[in-house]
Amino acid sequence: MTTFDKAAFSHSGAGIEAFAFGRHIIRITADQTGGSLGCFEDEVPAGEGPPYHVHEKEDEFFRVLEGRFAFWCNGARVDLAEGGVICVPRGSVHRFQNIGASMGRIMVVVTPGGFEGFFHAVDAVPGASMDQIGQIAAQFNLRFVFDAAEAA
Repeated sequence: MTTFDKAAFSHSGAGIEAFAFGRHIIRITADQTGGSLGCFEDEVPAGEGPPYHVHEKEDEFFRVLEGRFAFWCNGARVDLAEGGVICVPRGSVHRFQNIGASMGRIMVVVTPGGFEGFFHAVDAVPGASMDQIGQIAAQFNLRFVFDAAEAA
């Protein structure tokens, strides 16, 4: 990992693609920022989004680049359109969903960085089972929440 003493940047249209659970474009990695943060963009089809989950180590910042999204965090819902932002604290039960009628895009910044590697790790196991995905998620301090009481 490098020391974060120079600007980390990503030109328009640049980034490294990952395709686990849709298209993700990794724009800045933890390696580029001395572990301080990671940044990626997600393309999310209408009606889609991840299940409830918890990041045990990272705070997340989301910015809606295109479309409309609902965000749930610890039982509260916030709807945001293009340009809207939300910060989700580590340890919170949260999820998001594209509530628009077309493909949506969000930018995600995680701090500290490292979680952005999750998508490539899942890509590296073609046809991964839910158990395998859960094991990979645990390596990134991520757990999925399927218990309705915990998600409420």
